[in-house]
Amino acid sequence: MGLIELYVDGESNERLDFYLSTELDEISRTYIQKLIKDKRVEVNGIKKKSSYLVKEGDHIYIDLPEPKKLELISENIPLDIVYEDEDVVVINKPQNMVVHPAPGNYTGTLVNALLYHVDSLSSINGIIRPGIVHRLDKDTSGLLVVAKNDATHRDLSSQLKERKVYREYLALVHGVIKEDTGIINEPIGRDPKNRKKMTVIYTNSKEAITNYWVINRYSKYTLVKVKLQTGRTHQIRVHFSHMKHPVVGDPVYSNGKNEFNLEKQLLHARKIGFIHPRTKEEMEFECDLPEPFTNIVEKLEKRG
Repeated sequence: MGLIELYVDGESNERLDFYLSTELDEISRTYIQKLIKDKRVEVNGIKKKSSYLVKEGDHIYIDLPEPKKLELISENIPLDIVYEDEDVVVINKPQNMVVHPAPGNYTGTLVNALLYHVDSLSSINGIIRPGIVHRLDKDTSGLLVVAKNDATHRDLSSQLKERKVYREYLALVHGVIKEDTGIINEPIGRDPKNRKKMTVIYTNSKEAITNYWVINRYSKYTLVKVKLQTGRTHQIRVHFSHMKHPVVGDPVYSNGKNEFNLEKQLLHARKIGFIHPRTKEEMEFECDLPEPFTNIVEKLEKRG
């Protein structure tokens, strides 16, 4: 059995089933409703109905039954391990790699690779997501930190909730952004017209704040540095699409067309910083842009 723990760190007032379907986007709302009906969901230690309105400060526990015949296998998939000690692993994740298994996709993920390369992983997020404290989209490359034990996992999760983890991205977006720097402060929630997408919406949404700085402007594009204050699903992609500057190559939040024939977004998690849970040392890691991203930037710079 896998136990998933969630902490509501902002104003919500959403139905419990809706809130969980937003937070656990790999699990359908119908299945979540079944878990609630089967009394596998507790809020602050009490079984609740789907209609319960979630409040700030709620602790939610989901007892996720193990899928039948599920056995996660370790796979010898190459990993770019930037740093590792007895508590944490920092990974430079490539594009086209899913972070953890989900129904219908139990192989080829970062977790499968971690099970091969790392001697232990935390168990807090259950059998499907061992060690996973936070995620990157499948086609977003870059750095993420993995917990090797439960104490480390709890500490890093707390740092994320308290916005103490530094996360910096680079993105190439369509159009020329005029301002040198800016803050996008627009709430994000599930798109009522397409449940697989997120959108800027003012009902059933959560606070989302993105800071950005222009690094370079080209004739039709802008290279930006982005720092997240919150960590909502698809936050950077949704916010820049809302600004009419969608991330180049984004198949979901742009029209999908681009002169480079990309099918994946040019979004890279370049830096991550956190306080080491055991040593209390401030740690920061940085990685280079992946080759496809670099090649396109070089082409744009040659154009002037």
